[in-house]
Amino acid sequence: MKKIIAIALIFFSMLLTSACYNFNNDANKSSTDFFAMDTYMSITAYGGNADKILQQAKDQIKRLEGMWSVTDKSSEIYAVNHSNGKPTEVSEETSELLTFALDISEKTSGALEPTIYPVLSAWGFTTEQYRIPNDREIKNLLKKVDYKKVSLSEKSVQLKPEMMIDFGSLGKGYASDIATEFLQDNGVSSALLDLGGNIKTIGAKPDGSDWKLGVKDPEGSGNVGVLSVSDIAVVTSGNYERYFTDRDGKKYGHIIDPTTGHPVENDLQSVTIIAKEGRLCDALSTSLFVMGLDKAVDYWRQYQDFDMILITDDGEIHITEEIKSKFTIDSDHKNMKINVITAK
Repeated sequence: MKKIIAIALIFFSMLLTSACYNFNNDANKSSTDFFAMDTYMSITAYGGNADKILQQAKDQIKRLEGMWSVTDKSSEIYAVNHSNGKPTEVSEETSELLTFALDISEKTSGALEPTIYPVLSAWGFTTEQYRIPNDREIKNLLKKVDYKKVSLSEKSVQLKPEMMIDFGSLGKGYASDIATEFLQDNGVSSALLDLGGNIKTIGAKPDGSDWKLGVKDPEGSGNVGVLSVSDIAVVTSGNYERYFTDRDGKKYGHIIDPTTGHPVENDLQSVTIIAKEGRLCDALSTSLFVMGLDKAVDYWRQYQDFDMILITDDGEIHITEEIKSKFTIDSDHKNMKINVITAK
């Protein structure tokens, strides 16, 4: 199911690209499509020796996947998760990402929880063998979940026995940052990276205009609107993306609330984060979705180092004031109320 959704996302991204972009220099266009981090990815760049550079960028992402896989026995994260409580040496990149994850976890009061993997696995979202754990099982699993019990000293990571780290909520965002830096260092000044729905743009389009990115309708197959952006990252999260349905028709989404051990159920349908860093977008799209509307708005007002678009269950759009001028609502959704979030 995850692969099907990823394919649909990338197909839609490519469709949007072909429909909205009219490049005059497609002869300088290079692209690559590949599967990594359990999703389909694509990178499109313009100019120079882009073919070779894109292959190297792809190799960078594959390398990071090999370091952070939860199931690959040769990965650094697998070694950390199966260390039986002993310290484990990791690379600088893994240490940097874990440091970032723990910082966001602290800022969001645990809404981002990099140790939620045992609960996520119990629901079947890691294997697609879906089930509903009973309350006793969830209670016991939550004893293994607590970012505050992760010990990180330079490049040494130590977990309590039976705890597990998973970078599923921010690994693709970090990978987009690494790939972007590599592309820019090698002369690429215009590119679009789509890492399983994690979007990163380098510069503007070759003709100097903004990239146009669709913001998906959580209740349909189209878009609620289009963002016009340049040199930025955009990531959307919501439980409409991956879920299963029980016999009574109730949906269970893949984003887990760390306080309850159950899929998130609140007033939000989707959270779109816009910021310079892909890792920040990835982490906040998940954690603010967990928080719900009011706490998400409070968090933005406290930090204001990103923009966001929140779509609620009542069909309203809440958008931060700086990005409002870059968002055009789709003609089929003109009836949706738009609320502008101000700093106060």
